[in-house]
Amino acid sequence: MMLLKRGRLLLLLKLTVVLGSVWMFSLLIRPKTGWDPTYIFRYGWLEYTDADGGPEKVCNCSAILQGEREALLQAKLLTITKAFRKSVHIPDEYYINATQDCRIFKLSRKYLLFPLSQEEEDFPLAYSMVVHHKVQNFERLLRAIYAPQNIYCIHVDKKAAASVLSAIKAITSCFPNVFMVSKAVSVVYSAWPRVQADLNCMADLYNASTKWKYFINLCGQDFPLKTNLEIVRALRSLKGGNSLESEKLPGEKRWRVTVAHEIVDGKIQLTGKVKQPPPFNLPILSGNAYIVVNRGYIHSVLKDNRILALIEWAKDTYSPDEFLWATIQRIPGVPGSTRPSPKYDITDINAIARMVKWQWHEGSQGSLEAAYPECQGSHVRAICVYGAGDLQWMLEQHHLFANKFDTDTDPIAVYCLERYLREKALAELH
Repeated sequence: MMLLKRGRLLLLLKLTVVLGSVWMFSLLIRPKTGWDPTYIFRYGWLEYTDADGGPEKVCNCSAILQGEREALLQAKLLTITKAFRKSVHIPDEYYINATQDCRIFKLSRKYLLFPLSQEEEDFPLAYSMVVHHKVQNFERLLRAIYAPQNIYCIHVDKKAAASVLSAIKAITSCFPNVFMVSKAVSVVYSAWPRVQADLNCMADLYNASTKWKYFINLCGQDFPLKTNLEIVRALRSLKGGNSLESEKLPGEKRWRVTVAHEIVDGKIQLTGKVKQPPPFNLPILSGNAYIVVNRGYIHSVLKDNRILALIEWAKDTYSPDEFLWATIQRIPGVPGSTRPSPKYDITDINAIARMVKWQWHEGSQGSLEAAYPECQGSHVRAICVYGAGDLQWMLEQHHLFANKFDTDTDPIAVYCLERYLREKALAELH
């Protein structure tokens, strides 16, 4: 009997080596509730190592993050090599197959399956993620921001390829706190459906949990610049306030809200019809689609009659995502709002929600006119698709997230950023 027990024990030990012994023992001894700091020494299995990386591991991320010229040049040469870019691409079918065994998928991808601190566990967040392609980008973003105490609503464009929808559904099925939006829409950018996608997730998130403190919306090509703990601390420091771009609407954009628009064959067009003024004489402010707002703000979006009237009024405007949230932020009585006075205007640089490098605001390092240094990657619709050379500067900023990243264009930028964030998250435990 003793030999039999010893044999079973040896078999169990071999199994834990194969599956990651630290992970197995942590699960066996971890209490069902609460956070135990004695886990710290068991977190080695969560580190990203060269063994986890694909072809990107040939790069020296430490040197890249320090801005060393030789390392940046090597990264630049690799990203313009078709063979290298092809080698790092992961097809949608991989995720469909890999998630057949969710436990192995989460283990192999090193998802954080328990809170890293009591502080984070006590401050859950809600995320809306609007995606239409590039599953690999989405999965790496989800992994970077995933924590079991948070909640995630995923909206996949109804026009997305079948493989994209299937892969993302497969990924979300592996997590109890990640779900597909209850009602997906066919997104038309610069038109109302882009806002409706977030609204649908807002409602689902609000109804799904009463615990989360702040709402953050993302798209599939965003990536965090901060760890979850840093995000939590940044949000706690807002003391119930919101952080989003909200400033005077430029004169050259007035036509967006004074003339009605409609969607024809999947594109937004002018109708020539002059719109009525906004309800309740609300001043229309300028902003962008991405926001960091408290739960009370979301409650107002869903329930406040003034905002519901504004939403109806905005449905035939051009690019309503670039003024709706900014306008709501200045409505008296909305939790975390500020007064409509220009004294309270906030630019995208001052808000913490999102760092975006617009081509026309870039300039040389010594330029006094430029808002930020030149893009080290490429441009899509005048927005910088970040390269490895942007990382050092980017990590010095106060923003929680940045847009845009693309593993098909510069996988090294994402690879080095995700390794940096995981290393920092684990270092915060000591």
